[in-house]
Amino acid sequence: MSKTILHIDLDTFYVSVERLNNRELQHKPLLVGGTGDRGVVAACSYETRGFGVHSGMPMKMARELCPDAFVIRGNAGEYSKHSDVVTEIIKEYVPVFEKSSIDEFYADLSGMDRFFGCYQYASEMRKKIIRETGLPISFGLSANKVVSKVATNEAKPNNQLKIDEGLEKPFLAPLSIKKIPMVGDKTYQTLRNLGLRQVRTVQEMPMEVMQRVLGANGGVIWKRANGIDNTPVIPFNERKSISTERTFNKDTIDVNRLRGILIAMTENLAYQLRRGEKLTACISVKIRYSDFNTYSKQMRIPYTSADHILIPKILDLFKNLYNRRLLVRLIGIRFSHLVSGNYQINLFDDTEEILSLYNAMDNIRKRYGDKSVLRASGMGAKTIGRMHNPFNGLPPVVLAHRKL
Repeated sequence: MSKTILHIDLDTFYVSVERLNNRELQHKPLLVGGTGDRGVVAACSYETRGFGVHSGMPMKMARELCPDAFVIRGNAGEYSKHSDVVTEIIKEYVPVFEKSSIDEFYADLSGMDRFFGCYQYASEMRKKIIRETGLPISFGLSANKVVSKVATNEAKPNNQLKIDEGLEKPFLAPLSIKKIPMVGDKTYQTLRNLGLRQVRTVQEMPMEVMQRVLGANGGVIWKRANGIDNTPVIPFNERKSISTERTFNKDTIDVNRLRGILIAMTENLAYQLRRGEKLTACISVKIRYSDFNTYSKQMRIPYTSADHILIPKILDLFKNLYNRRLLVRLIGIRFSHLVSGNYQINLFDDTEEILSLYNAMDNIRKRYGDKSVLRASGMGAKTIGRMHNPFNGLPPVVLAHRKL
């Protein structure tokens, strides 16, 4: 049976939500993201793109390119709320769907043509989302995820496009090679240096040539350029790691402040592990200095989710990694090698009182929020905290203003 894959994308999602909440922002240039000089554009309205603004750009540069733009810091909780409404509508309509980000979905409609016209069915669902949420939305429909995603991008803004089976290559051929998913700025420049501009040229090349230039990724890009993709729609992807990091508005060498932030990060992520009934066996610390050089160290540990075990180990990693001669721009920590399980008392080092204390603190956090109970040493890290359980099967909300 041939596949029918739907890709759905909420157009300029953060911008659209802000405009729902403030109608005066309609049709005005809008930037969402970090408001400081070191902030990054998380989303930008179409009105700003004619000035060369794009997401991921430094906010300072975006403001220089489009000085009349309104700059908004953004609200992760508000975006999650609207995303959940869209998710519930999609869940009503389709048998299998994958939420690949807060504003992007895939759905497998294979076989539904026997009962409905898939394109008409997807159109009705799109109309319902627009009607009930007020958010603009685009979709692409084709035989696989890659072509559907490209079709969505070609349909934007606020439109829809179907690519019939067998027409994938002709559809992709005239497009820029930059529109192939997985082709970032560096890969694009490499291909342009080879004289490649359109997807058609990649289609005409032997796969082996692409592999010689780009290694294994070259083969993947060649297949995508030819509309070949067998990636399934995955309803749930279990997280293998959890992390957090913060960029400073001003570079710092305040060791006590850095240690306090690391403690707050560790305490919060350890709570997320316990809330999700997870344990970690590998921890790492990352430091980015003022010269943008970035270093990290990791350590394998016995499976745990306990603050009093994780914090000293994180601080040891930081002590070994930190170079006192340079200012620090960013710090972060990451827990990986996650498995399901609850923290078990250590026969020799732990007491029943420690476990009772963790239970009591976690119950308070569940009721009053992540930051309702904090160690005194981490109280200066005001932005450390999460809006939701990171192990609920949904992708994380990614904003570009996590600053200190």
